[in-house]
Amino acid sequence: VCGCCGALRPRYKRLVDNIFPEDPEDGLVKTNMEKLTFYALSAPEKLDRIGAYLSERLIRDVGRHRYGYVCIAMEALDQLLMACHCQSINLFVESFLKMVAKLLESEKPNLQILGTNSFVKFANIEEDTPSYHRSYDFFVSRFSEMCHSSHEDLEIKTKIRMSGIKGLQGVVRKTVNDELQANIWDPQHMDKIVPSLLFNLQHVEEAESRSPSPLQAPEKEKENPAELAERCLRELLGRAAFGNIKNAIKPVLIHLDNHSLWEPKVFAIRCFKIIMYSIQPQHSHLVIQQLLSHLDANSRSAATVRAGIVEVLSEAAVIAATGSVGPTVLEMFNTLLRQLRLSIDYALTGSYDGAISLGTKIIKEHEERMFQEAVIKTIGSFASTLPTYQRSEVILFIMSKVPLPSLHHPMETGRTGENRNRLTQIMLLKSLLQVSTGFQSNNMMSALPSNFLDRLLSTALMEDAEIRLFVLEILISFIDRHGNRHKFSTISTLSDISILKLKVDKCSRQDTIFMKKHSQQLYRHIYLSCKEETNLQKHYEALYGLLALISIELANEEVVVDLIRLVLAVQDVAQVNEENLPVYNRCALYALGAAYLNLISQLTTVPAFCQHIHEVIETRKKEAPYMLPEDVFVERPRLTLNLDGVVIELLFRQSKISEVLGGSGYNADRLCVPYIPQLTDEDRLSKRKSIGETISLQVEVESRNSPEKEERVPAEEITYETLKKAIVDSVAVEEQERERRRQVVEKFQKAPFEEIAAHCGARASLLQSKLNQIFEITIRPPPSPSGTITAAYGQPQNHSIPVYEMKFPDLCVY
Repeated sequence: VCGCCGALRPRYKRLVDNIFPEDPEDGLVKTNMEKLTFYALSAPEKLDRIGAYLSERLIRDVGRHRYGYVCIAMEALDQLLMACHCQSINLFVESFLKMVAKLLESEKPNLQILGTNSFVKFANIEEDTPSYHRSYDFFVSRFSEMCHSSHEDLEIKTKIRMSGIKGLQGVVRKTVNDELQANIWDPQHMDKIVPSLLFNLQHVEEAESRSPSPLQAPEKEKENPAELAERCLRELLGRAAFGNIKNAIKPVLIHLDNHSLWEPKVFAIRCFKIIMYSIQPQHSHLVIQQLLSHLDANSRSAATVRAGIVEVLSEAAVIAATGSVGPTVLEMFNTLLRQLRLSIDYALTGSYDGAISLGTKIIKEHEERMFQEAVIKTIGSFASTLPTYQRSEVILFIMSKVPLPSLHHPMETGRTGENRNRLTQIMLLKSLLQVSTGFQSNNMMSALPSNFLDRLLSTALMEDAEIRLFVLEILISFIDRHGNRHKFSTISTLSDISILKLKVDKCSRQDTIFMKKHSQQLYRHIYLSCKEETNLQKHYEALYGLLALISIELANEEVVVDLIRLVLAVQDVAQVNEENLPVYNRCALYALGAAYLNLISQLTTVPAFCQHIHEVIETRKKEAPYMLPEDVFVERPRLTLNLDGVVIELLFRQSKISEVLGGSGYNADRLCVPYIPQLTDEDRLSKRKSIGETISLQVEVESRNSPEKEERVPAEEITYETLKKAIVDSVAVEEQERERRRQVVEKFQKAPFEEIAAHCGARASLLQSKLNQIFEITIRPPPSPSGTITAAYGQPQNHSIPVYEMKFPDLCVY
């Protein structure tokens, strides 16, 4: 009866019924709506009943397709939500969400959009009371589904997708900061939200291409789902806490995998730029770790996929370096170097398993090379953003990975092993060159510590010309601290070097200490590098640049003298030609010496020195242009057929240089001593020594320890004059020693076997006789405490008395 008679119905129902007009086109009755709102505020305990009744009417109207009344009901619900914030609003919200869900379930796009708009308004309301039982699982699923709408009408499809994105944004806003709500960061939610946003973000190019004219571009941008998806993704990531980053990034990686978006890599890079700029800076290293793990997980994927991941990692790492990278620095380089080594193995074996079978995917070598270049580029770009101390650690870390020949750790043998070692060396040295480019350090002791320099210079003795060139370039990158390297890219004999505008600073105390400790090591490797037959023009240009930069960055008077001695020794290598170098190499060494001495003479500003160098260069221009860089270091070198018998006027004379520099305060005595490099274990390990040199070294050691050697004369008093005389006389002594060594080597190389065997047998018999003498002296009985007795043949003979038969004086008895 109460239901049939309106006057007997509850007041809240009468108030709700009054807000609906007879014609739905007239819209909500505002005066009656104000009465309903006032009643809800006055009697908040009736609010849940009002919501339930409105929900009942809305569901009935939806079923009857009375969409005008549906819109009026949702408008009334929105106004009640905005007005009421009492403690009993939770029950009203349940009715509200039930009505929104009913609209979202409808197949009508307009109802879906209406429900979404109401939900967004609700999401922006800050509730005073918490809710313990509310669930948004349905809304996450439904809004994600709307984001993937494929409606036939393009305009309707765009509106539905935008409504879905707005709905997801509302869910995030409503739940992300409320600990009592369902955790939106759970994988079950993130696996729906993030791919939905990426799906719309992926079609930004299509949305831009639909813009008909520049005048309509702003309106189109507002209606663009990609733009809205990007804002929502930035908001989502910006709200992510430390423990939630992983759950937010993992769906991104899976989406890029599933849709093969690593290979074009444009969209992947854009995604991670959005991520890196949206998250908090202190969380950057978590994203880097996720990418590194994903790279490891894709170790057996195609090279193009791995290259895309590495490119993305490069972009992300550069952005992360501006924040806090933390402990992921060495982890990142370790992963990249491991992937580099795996790529080399893949390229050599042709498969991911090391053995090719019917089901094995064949690897394309050029794709692996592309991946390797991407890794090296990433290493360099990331290292360039690191502070100096971290870059030094990275440099040492990479150098420790370079395979080098060692007595305790032999290299891999066989063709495959040698190729793997060589490719690994080249790739790691390329990486090291990328890291060292632009490296700035005021202290060379910290930039080139001993453990690093030793390993680096060991690779300078390799047979491979490409490896040696990388070592020279790396050294140049470290030493060049004022940007002078490009000024020495071309070898020439300039009459005035002031046009180069060199930046020269005085050698610091730390640099002086560095050169005292490592200069001979550097000189030795430069000297040996000059003697390589496989040197090309690039090698000589790098050697010239290295010599020039040492003269500018690290030179004092002692270093200048040593460098001049070194270059003169290189000139002797070209003149004597004990190494049987080709004509081009000999001409290149002459030209290299001319270019460097022309440079150092103008840097020292000693007029007589400059005059001597200028005279020799002018003489060469007239009589022997093939000994100057202008004719040698060109595309088509103009060489001579015969370099034997070079006249002294074409050579830089050590005596003349020592005379003119000695008069200007330089150490003339040191200039008089020719430079001779010391032999070390590196020569044996570098595979560069011949059999004859090895025998010579062994014979030299034997001769020094031979018992045939005359006894040393008593040491005379050491004075300044003695030392000076020894230095001056050492030239002749060294010449004699060099000649003696040459004769020994020639003897062992050319003499018949019988003669060598007889010589060794004679030495063995002589050694045996000396040993017999030593044994005879050793076994002779000790002298007797009681004196000597005379033998039968009249010679005194020592005789031992046992201790127990000896008679001691009384004073010795206690």
